[in-house]
Amino acid sequence: MTTSGPGPTLVLVLVVGVLVGCGVTLLLERSLTRILLGVILTGNGVNLLILLGGRSGGAPIVGTGPVDRLSDPLPQAMVLTAIVITFGLTAFLLAVAYRSWYLTGDDEVPDDLEDRQIIRQAERNEVATTDLGGEGPGSDPEQVDPEPARRRLRRGNET
Repeated sequence: MTTSGPGPTLVLVLVVGVLVGCGVTLLLERSLTRILLGVILTGNGVNLLILLGGRSGGAPIVGTGPVDRLSDPLPQAMVLTAIVITFGLTAFLLAVAYRSWYLTGDDEVPDDLEDRQIIRQAERNEVATTDLGGEGPGSDPEQVDPEPARRRLRRGNET
């Protein structure tokens, strides 16, 4: 923002749009790494948007200049809080992506079989009455911590 102008420049508004647009596009991918980058880009775009909402001017310290020429401290405080929240979410998503890579050798989110069954039933307007998973109470593979899967190459070759 310029200190002489009353509001944000067109370039900064376009930067916000590009950051949020690219971030949302990356959030729609299946790779956890791309999802993480999408969260970071969207967070930075929203932070810049919040910052553009405030009044520009001098440092918001009383006594350093006229009160009407000081910048608004509230958007700055909100952006600092949002940066901390985005950092915590980024650390959590990094841990999830690493755990997924460690267990499966890949960071892509797989399709869930139960989701496919629900989609098929919704297309036929049916309601599930029984558990079609077929596993007993102690043999649920999602609840058991499996050994790390062998690393596999992207081309499908076993290592």
